[in-house]
Amino acid sequence: MKSKAPTALRAALLTGAVLFGGPFDAWGQADAPPAEDAIVVYLVRHAETADNGTPDPPLSVAGQIRVQTVRAILGNAGLTHVHSTDYQRTRETARPIAEEAGVSVLPYDPSDLEAFAAELSSTPGRHLVAGHSNTTPQLVEALGGESQGEIDEMEYDRLYIVVLPPGGRPVTTLLRFGEPYVPGQDFGLRASPPPPSPRGSGS
Repeated sequence: MKSKAPTALRAALLTGAVLFGGPFDAWGQADAPPAEDAIVVYLVRHAETADNGTPDPPLSVAGQIRVQTVRAILGNAGLTHVHSTDYQRTRETARPIAEEAGVSVLPYDPSDLEAFAAELSSTPGRHLVAGHSNTTPQLVEALGGESQGEIDEMEYDRLYIVVLPPGGRPVTTLLRFGEPYVPGQDFGLRASPPPPSPRGSGS
C-alpha cells in the first residue's frame, strides 16, 4: 500500500487539481490521465544537498526526506520517462521516483534546454525532470509554461506540472510539497534523520 501525503499537502494538491483539471486523486497522489491525453511534464529542482566541500554533493537528510515526499505524490502518476542531469544531487532525486515507476533515469544536457524542451514536447507520455534552480524555471518557459520567477538558493519545494495538449496552449500548475520554503531559512538545519524501517519491512 502506497504511503499517503500529509493532510496539508493533500489540501494543496487538491487545490492544484482544480487549476490543472484533475491529475490528482483525493489522497494527494498524482493520478494517470487516459493514454490519449496530453503530454504531461512534472519538473522539480533537486532536493537539499549535503555540504561536503565538493562541487558535486549528495543529498542531505533533508533532501532524502523531500525525495520520499515527491515519490509518494507521483506514485500514481503513470510516469513513462524520468530525466536527470548528470550530477549526484539530481540523480539521487530522480532515482527513487524512477524505481517506483519501473523506468530508468535518462540523462539530459542542461546547457541546451531548448533542444530538450523540443524532445519532451514530441515524446508522448508523462515525464519527470529533475533539474536545478537555474534550469528548472527556464525549462518550464522553454516548454511554453509560466515559471513564476526564479528559484531562491534555499527553495526546494516547487513542483511544476506543464500540460502540453495536442494543438493547444500549455497549461502550468505550480504546487508546493514537503517542508515549505521559508525565505532565509534552511530546512536542512531543522531536519532530523528519518526513523528506521520496522524489521522486515520494505524500503
